[in-house]
Amino acid sequence: MKLHELKPAEGTTKSKKRLGRGTATGQGKTAGKGQKGQKSRSGGGVRIGFEGGQMPLYRRLPKVGFTNIFRKEYAVVNLSDLERFDNGTIVNPEVLKEAGLVNAMLAGVKILGNGDLTKNLTVQAHKFSKTAAEKIAAAGGKVEVI
Repeated sequence: MKLHELKPAEGTTKSKKRLGRGTATGQGKTAGKGQKGQKSRSGGGVRIGFEGGQMPLYRRLPKVGFTNIFRKEYAVVNLSDLERFDNGTIVNPEVLKEAGLVNAMLAGVKILGNGDLTKNLTVQAHKFSKTAAEKIAAAGGKVEVI
């Protein structure tokens, strides 16, 4: 077998309809576009969302919400993540970053109350949830807001 003898397997290809090649083809004359009108012209048609001059849906619907440009985003750490530290350790943002619990500081670090804490740690962070502060105190640790 040579390169010029290669052919696709039987039944795998379908010839493309050649439009506007005479009436005998079944797609002659108007090439399946019908008679006259905007959609029959070359480059014809309407833009996406056009509703024939009626006020389009995206303009009829009300605008909702806004973005608060003063919003503060905190790097969050759960109590269950603090379980890896030894008793009596002072856990601050720098220690959390070294441990890989915090990637970017953002507006600060917030400790959330997910999970349990059995070790007495001194935790220094920018914010604490109410349950996190209670659980740290219950384990014999201290909460210090930076």
